Amino acid sequence: MTDLEVRNQLKPGAQVKVTQQIAARDYSWSAEVTGTVVQFKQKKTGSWFAHAKSDKLWLDRLVLKKEDGEITTLNLDEFTHIEILPPAPADAPLVATEAVSPS
Repeated sequence: MTDLEVRNQLKPGAQVKVTQQIAARDYSWSAEVTGTVVQFKQKKTGSWFAHAKSDKLWLDRLVLKKEDGEITTLNLDEFTHIEILPPAPADAPLVATEAVSPS
């Protein structure tokens, strides 16, 4: 799937797994985040070293809601890999969490 095809599928409600890498001198560190797309857009940032129009650098930003409810914003770069996950079947059982009540 091309980069453009993946970007066109980053619509609210899509399930994705994002793998990001940070390169170091002799190793790379990677992290994976799985969640539901809340928003995908380009947003400018105030970067003093960007030397772009109005000293702003435009970044691709992906906002995800993780399974535990946490909202996270990812800045996407050339080291980011996005996998579009298949939607959960409609007849899949809901995952229940155990509620603890005070005694």
